Amino acid sequence: MPAVRVLGIETSCDETAAAVVEDGRRILSNVVASQAEVHAPYGGVVPELASRHHVETIVPVVEQAMADAGTRFEELAAIAVTQGPGLVGSLLVGLQVAKAIALVHGKPLVPVHHVAGHVAAFLAHGEIPLPGVALVVSGGHTSLFEVPEEGVHRRVGRTRDDAAGEAFDKVAKLLGLGYPGGPVIDRLAKGANDRAVEFKIARIKDGASDFSFSGIKTAVLLHVKREGIPPVRDPENVPAPVRDLLASFQRAVVEALVRGLERAAREHRPRSLIVTGGVAANTLLRREAERAARALGLPVFIPELALTTDNAAMIAAAGHVSFARGERGDLSLNAEPHMALG
Repeated sequence: MPAVRVLGIETSCDETAAAVVEDGRRILSNVVASQAEVHAPYGGVVPELASRHHVETIVPVVEQAMADAGTRFEELAAIAVTQGPGLVGSLLVGLQVAKAIALVHGKPLVPVHHVAGHVAAFLAHGEIPLPGVALVVSGGHTSLFEVPEEGVHRRVGRTRDDAAGEAFDKVAKLLGLGYPGGPVIDRLAKGANDRAVEFKIARIKDGASDFSFSGIKTAVLLHVKREGIPPVRDPENVPAPVRDLLASFQRAVVEALVRGLERAAREHRPRSLIVTGGVAANTLLRREAERAARALGLPVFIPELALTTDNAAMIAAAGHVSFARGERGDLSLNAEPHMALG
């Protein structure tokens, strides 16, 4: 059978991305234009700036993805695009470009849920035993899903407040470490004392497999005030007490995430575990997820680093599954900034 090539477009937040994926598995191209430097002075994403930069970069990014893949638009089977959730202004840029390409070249338009894209990032590993339990953890999302088959997601847990990645960003901002916070904290925590500060891990009283990270964020703030810790002036020369604080914070967050994953695995008895999303790039989380999987006797699948953060290869992979199921959008397709999944 002829290969099925899908162009994926992702603009849900502050990365402008396009990719071509063949048969839902083989990544022919994966281009990402990051806006991290644009938003760094503000300590977080500024929606208006994000949408403006998407407008400036989306066409060159798509052109580069098509060129890297050695593919013409006529050879595509479908155009997959993130419909939501995300920043409405950012989402609209990707949607409008995807609709234009689909209209001009007569290709099916396939809407994709951003989080479903993160789950589909594991498809690059090839065949994975399902049903699985997926932990999706990023700056905007922290959820647990049961995945009985490709393209089907049953949510079994979520954050009640802040996403884990958001907590990383806010703690980094509090200490003057810039944006995004996750990679900086991961780097500075290496070799530090992660037992220097004891943070309590929030437990949900009603017994649900949910998370809460607002409490630990507040605990870090109170510790900083109590100890009189000033913002870091030189990110390359961070005092040991600050590095110990970051390591202790990171350990507590990772423990909460892995504990939730283990609980979901015991309750739903999957054949595999999946850990994905931007925070899945965290060194400690990857290590602890692998440890937990060994203890449970299950394989764990964690995407390579380039596929953990927002990218379009995951959107194309998820789009391939939806396309095969006959799911289509039309030119009335609109952004859904609060789009639910499962």
